[in-house]
Amino acid sequence: MKKGIILYRSKYGAARKYAEWLRDMTDFSCAETAKTAVSEVDPYETVILCGSIYASGIAGLPFLKKNIGRWKEKKIAIFCVGASPFDEKAFAEIKARNLTGDLREIPLFYGRGAWDESKMKFMDRTMCKMLQKSVAKKDPDTYEPWMKALMCAVGKNCDWTDPDYLTPLIDYLKQCGGIPAL
Repeated sequence: MKKGIILYRSKYGAARKYAEWLRDMTDFSCAETAKTAVSEVDPYETVILCGSIYASGIAGLPFLKKNIGRWKEKKIAIFCVGASPFDEKAFAEIKARNLTGDLREIPLFYGRGAWDESKMKFMDRTMCKMLQKSVAKKDPDTYEPWMKALMCAVGKNCDWTDPDYLTPLIDYLKQCGGIPAL
């Protein structure tokens, strides 16, 4: 059996960047969920899903949900990528919303992504602008962390990706035997 595979779904590149860093750190295979057949994942002991967060959903999660019954004996973890700084409450909400049923016990990790409106599709850019207008009406002293991040990113290109965000996932993989402890 092969050691591990990183499956990723990235709309604008940050999740792909994390998947590639993780590949380099673990020597796992790496593939896009949209270009991967379920049978290609079967030979691996460990499966990591790396997906960006869009409208509170984790990209690529439907692929995992659809096939989780087939992979019950595998070590599985999820690394999600968002534009906001880490916030315990928001992270708990993402976990509660996305990891239901058979996914409930899967470990979830977080890394901060990037923001570049010029790369966004028209609909994404329009929704972000509407959200920014709505948030701008609030008192800045009442902003939640994601609101602060959204308002600070207006008109800017920001890249907050950092391989250090992968450290908790790497530690987990070492602990559970997904990769050898160094």
